[in-house]
Amino acid sequence: MKTIKKILLVLALLFVVAQFFGPEKNQGDLSSIEPFLAETNPPEDVKLILEETCYDCHSDVTRYPWYNNITPVNYWLAAHVKDGKKHFNFSNWVDNSIKRKDHKFEELIEMVEEKDMPLPSYTWTHTEARLSDEQIKSVLDWAKMVRFKYSIAAEPE
Repeated sequence: MKTIKKILLVLALLFVVAQFFGPEKNQGDLSSIEPFLAETNPPEDVKLILEETCYDCHSDVTRYPWYNNITPVNYWLAAHVKDGKKHFNFSNWVDNSIKRKDHKFEELIEMVEEKDMPLPSYTWTHTEARLSDEQIKSVLDWAKMVRFKYSIAAEPE
């Protein structure tokens, strides 16, 4: 029994010490998203959807929940954000070619149509990110229009 108590005490001490460490936060400036918005021109309802469901993991601007202050949860969230930005990043949009932008929208459409985005693990704690069928349709209509524009722009002259 004493061994179990010692193990629990060591684990508790390690947990407390771990709270003094954490990953770098993803806290950029909202202005980094402006070029994306200017180029893709989403309607106001889609802008709100993007803000509530996408920016946290797919831009340089993450709104952190209170539980991000708990290690190891903060590392788990940082990994999600890093992975999300790797797949689609609103904040570095201008650095992409027309072909890449078109491909990113192709992926966006696929993920939203299949309801793979937003992730269920995100919507558990962000109920505002649970998209209705109407919201999904709005996002898809806008995204398909953007893809159409990119396809025209990518055509050789």
